[in-house]
Amino acid sequence: MADKMSLALRRGRWAVAAIFLVNGFLVGSWALQIPVMLDRLAIGEFTLGLLILGFGAGALVAMPTAGYFISRHGSRAVVRALALACAFGLLIVAAAPGLWSAAVALVLFGALIGGTDVSMNANAVAVERRLGRAIMSSSHGFWSLGGFAGGGFGGLAIVAWGHLGHAVIVTAAAFIVTAVAIRFLAGETEPEASSGVRFSLPRQPLVYLVGIIALFSMVPEGAVLDWAALYLREERGAGLAMAGWAFAGFSGAMALMRFAGDAVRDRFGAVTTLRVSGLVAAAGMLTAALSPSPLLAIVAFAFSGLGIANMVPIAFSAAGNQDGISSGAGLSLVTTMGYSGLLVAPSVIGFIGERTGFAPVFATLSVLLVVVVLMAGLARSAEFRATDAAVQPAT
Repeated sequence: MADKMSLALRRGRWAVAAIFLVNGFLVGSWALQIPVMLDRLAIGEFTLGLLILGFGAGALVAMPTAGYFISRHGSRAVVRALALACAFGLLIVAAAPGLWSAAVALVLFGALIGGTDVSMNANAVAVERRLGRAIMSSSHGFWSLGGFAGGGFGGLAIVAWGHLGHAVIVTAAAFIVTAVAIRFLAGETEPEASSGVRFSLPRQPLVYLVGIIALFSMVPEGAVLDWAALYLREERGAGLAMAGWAFAGFSGAMALMRFAGDAVRDRFGAVTTLRVSGLVAAAGMLTAALSPSPLLAIVAFAFSGLGIANMVPIAFSAAGNQDGISSGAGLSLVTTMGYSGLLVAPSVIGFIGERTGFAPVFATLSVLLVVVVLMAGLARSAEFRATDAAVQPAT
């Protein structure tokens, strides 16, 4: 019996990793549709920024909603429903014929991406606790690996088959992998009881500062996702296929470092890891902004991805280990603050970039990363994350 349970948990660990992979693949594929949308809808960067804001708004509304359903039905059931629907999100966006239909499609796609993101992270936590060891960093590594695959494949696919053909291929691949993976998902031994307690903001001030660390770490990631391809194409003269390698290189570097993230943190500690990571990320972002060639900018974005890779997991670990508040309350707040940087801030960046160009924007983002370096000591509670994960009982 124990062997069967162990096998089921191992399968569940790889199943949720596959969901992370597909989610990253869809997001990376969307990054290559952004400059195409600018042309096919005949819109400016300001309007495109509004559309991206709709994507982020949909995600941020869906996140707490997904959390509510997880509390009632468990993460496995919610992942199954949302991940399958999410596989079709990019196709709906690519097939939208006009501005208003594209706006509605992007809100829906953002909601599916955001809801799936929350539920797959919750499922990873459930598996992590039942296994008695950490899997979160490597799970996020699979997300980055998916983003790398989506970004690297997307430009070539759009050139060869057009934006709609690209979306059809992405949808087919996402659906097949998801349909197989959800059969093997594990989950909580029982869903958390929905006690009817109303939501209230934490009174612990330190958790808000940790939220700022997450926010400043994820704003650059969102900027690279949504605007790096356009920056390389319009300001550095790259072709569409080469422009796609900005996010692909960034995600690939993040994936490599995230797979090593737990070992790095165990060796050097969370605070030191966060400080060094912030400096590496800032140097890469500044180099990308100052680069005269698209190739050097792609390498610089990848270097920045090496630094950013472990910054968000450390912030999330610190949030889940705050004194005086529950793990769920801390994670809920910091996750929302962090993802607003990934999903909403890029629309503001688009408005600014339309007027100033994106090189000054990426240079400014390097300053935010330096601020994280200065705040790294506030994430000291993350030092104990690996130990805690190892001793948590099954829920």
